[in-house]
Amino acid sequence: MSHTITVRIEHDLAAWLERTAVESGLSQGEIVREQLRKAKASGKGAKPYMSLAGAISGPKGLSQRKGFSRT
Repeated sequence: MSHTITVRIEHDLAAWLERTAVESGLSQGEIVREQLRKAKASGKGAKPYMSLAGAISGPKGLSQRKGFSRT
């Protein structure tokens, strides 16, 4: 492995991780790595709306122009 991290987790999550490791025969670290790989593959952390960034043209600083602010 090339990188080590330390993560603090709640008691119930730690109990689940320990129980799952015993039941599956996998180490807790391998379970965490597997879950991280699944999260990465699902792309749920991605922000799909960012593909629209810069796609709309208009005057610069529109949100700062007088009459458009919500103050």
